[in-house]
Amino acid sequence: MPELPEVETVRRGLEDHLMGRRIEQVELRRPDLRFPFPRDFDSSLRGRVVQSVDRRAKYLLIRLDGGLTWLSHLGMSGRWTLQGSNSSQGDGDEPHDHVVVHLDDGGRAVFSDHRRFGYMDLFETAEQDENRFLKKLGPEPTPDHLTPMDLAENLRDRRTSIKAALLDQRTVAGLGNIYVCEILFRAGVSPRRTAASVAGKSGVTERVERITAATHDVIVEAIDAGGSSISDFANVVGALGYFTRSHQVYGREGEPCMQCDATIRRIVQSGRSTFYCPKCQQ
Repeated sequence: MPELPEVETVRRGLEDHLMGRRIEQVELRRPDLRFPFPRDFDSSLRGRVVQSVDRRAKYLLIRLDGGLTWLSHLGMSGRWTLQGSNSSQGDGDEPHDHVVVHLDDGGRAVFSDHRRFGYMDLFETAEQDENRFLKKLGPEPTPDHLTPMDLAENLRDRRTSIKAALLDQRTVAGLGNIYVCEILFRAGVSPRRTAASVAGKSGVTERVERITAATHDVIVEAIDAGGSSISDFANVVGALGYFTRSHQVYGREGEPCMQCDATIRRIVQSGRSTFYCPKCQQ
């Protein structure tokens, strides 16, 4: 599943090409993705001008004139591509091209999703805090939003593993399996530890400080690298992300740790693979 850095990479690409464009037509080539499209979705978008493209956690928020926000979640395999006179990306007629947006400059923005775990919504921008997908999200994992105190409070008294707690979008919004593995490695914290033991009973522990700092560093570096191209992720013009080259534990089971002589291990936690160094992470 694309995580926050990948979604931010897509956001930047969409905003560069969509901002100021008028939506001439929206083709919905099926009645649903993971969920049905909102009622009158296509007609509600027609004629609207894109004012900006924002992001909250793993959600793209396309701001339209008239006070509407178009929400898009990529799910496991969703992808936005730009097509038209200034793009070499296809023609919008592939089998899994489910939403085709025609713009006033003759270009198209196409949403493809062969597994159909992605979804879309449309709501009044002023009601964002009450949107069913957004209202329970935790703080963003970026330096200007996530503080050690925020993290400590969201972890305290939780008996689940620190790995599972960080994947919970109510704890920190936007983190996924790849980046949590990398964050815990950089912080030197075992994924097996309970969230409560990391947070302590009060104040801010050293482990919380290290996890917060590692979160900031990993997310900023991954965004700068265009995300991680695992499976088929690519940005809106087909370019790959290069943070994969910086992975120190994720996907490296059986390989030597880059910081010590131990071997990277893989365990399964809550049905997800966790990669870690048994010596560096305590």
